[in-house]
Amino acid sequence: MNKCDQCIVRQLSSLKALNKEEVVKLANSKTTYKIKKGEAIFEEGAITNGVFCIKDGVGKLSKLSANGKDQIIKLVKSGELLGQRSMISNEPANLSAKAIADMEVCFIPKSEIIHFFNNNNQFSLNLMQSVCEDLKESENDKIALVQKTVKQRLAETLLHLQAEFGENPDKTLKIQLTREEMGSLIGTTTEGCIRLLSEFNKLDLIELAGKKIILKNVKALKKLAEQL
Repeated sequence: MNKCDQCIVRQLSSLKALNKEEVVKLANSKTTYKIKKGEAIFEEGAITNGVFCIKDGVGKLSKLSANGKDQIIKLVKSGELLGQRSMISNEPANLSAKAIADMEVCFIPKSEIIHFFNNNNQFSLNLMQSVCEDLKESENDKIALVQKTVKQRLAETLLHLQAEFGENPDKTLKIQLTREEMGSLIGTTTEGCIRLLSEFNKLDLIELAGKKIILKNVKALKKLAEQL
């Protein structure tokens, strides 16, 4: 049994529809890379010519704004595929993908993905559903940016980080973002993010342990995030 058959990416993504013969073909065509923290998987505007499978680690998808700053769109982790939409639309990457913790990713050439797409109906359906889910998530994020206050977005983001990435044994959030990255994620300045985190700390919603964060009152954070 080859490693691709047991890989978390195959279990959680559209690749789960591949049969044994296709998995062997996938394993023979892929290239595996180690991506260090801060390094790019691909840059905005690049022609990717395939998809990237995140085997391990955490990354961010970001868009370069008019003032030259990176606006974080989404955090990604093991089990996810990157570059599907631009590959299908035959367009350059609309976002940059960079590691915020050391990562291991596998690259699958476009020719192989298109072969699976043309010959495996369930795979092609899964792939299109995945792209549609990404678009839906993007729409929901835009709505939240307009309808929710920055406090609500911070509460929501902290809860998301806990649910999606877990906690360390000392109860701190496992994923550690810089204040600049956190501000970018919730749509505010670094200074604004620092002020809000300090306010949450004073309200006993969270505890700041240096650069690390502990969620102390999850119930209150949920209430704040869901406020109308």
